[in-house]
Amino acid sequence: MEAVRKADLSVTEQFVSARLKAVALSGFPGTLPADLDAAYLIQDAAIDMFPDEVAGWKIGGIAPAQREILGARSLAGPVFRKDVRYSAVGGSVEYGMYVGGFSAIEAEYMFEIGQDAPVGKTSYTTADAMALVKRMICGVETAGSPLATINVVGALAVVSDFGNNNGIIVGPDVPNWQDRVLSELMCEAFINGNSVGVGTAANVPGGPIEPLRFVAELCAKRGYPLKTGMIVTTGATTGIHDVLPGEVARVEFKGLGAVQCVATARKPRP
Repeated sequence: MEAVRKADLSVTEQFVSARLKAVALSGFPGTLPADLDAAYLIQDAAIDMFPDEVAGWKIGGIAPAQREILGARSLAGPVFRKDVRYSAVGGSVEYGMYVGGFSAIEAEYMFEIGQDAPVGKTSYTTADAMALVKRMICGVETAGSPLATINVVGALAVVSDFGNNNGIIVGPDVPNWQDRVLSELMCEAFINGNSVGVGTAANVPGGPIEPLRFVAELCAKRGYPLKTGMIVTTGATTGIHDVLPGEVARVEFKGLGAVQCVATARKPRP
């Protein structure tokens, strides 16, 4: 058991070090965890080690081929305070990516949490999750990892490295979101002006509120209950779109506005 713990800590240290130094990893740094519980233990240790505050959570899907093996269809990872950016009308947001690693953008409908989750509550219904919400937001997840093959290796690697998250960009609100028809919340993603995907909030399995319910329950069981002001993503609506340094991504949310961003080489954290 002690050897396993040391191996897990080694994985944690190497992922955290690579992120802080903004360098790529040539492969998964050690032994892949045996299951999701072990992968989340690596993530927990990395959260403790990382010099930033958790400002929210990203939710991603697990590839269909792995869902039965792992016993889950979704996964989560932390979004850190310094990687939360805000879009302005007509502006473009710069964000850093790991050169030689993995980098992509995802069009997202997100939730801002309006009240602390009840202490000790570890089971959530859809209604429970909705009660935590202050507002729905259009936005972009800037997915990223020092490991270029993170999605190829699969969900256990993704969970081990902060859910393959590299920040979020907060865009315009979705007014009256509770009354919206999900299929009418439409968006389109562009890379360098070329359309790369079209989708709606209905593309997220269970709609956006089910991922929120999932993460509220998962985080509570891990000792990280959702807090006021946190931002929670709900899943890619148009797909996962790889980006390279200098490429401009734009997501247009029908009738609500747009978020534009450009990838730059990430610098080491001080």
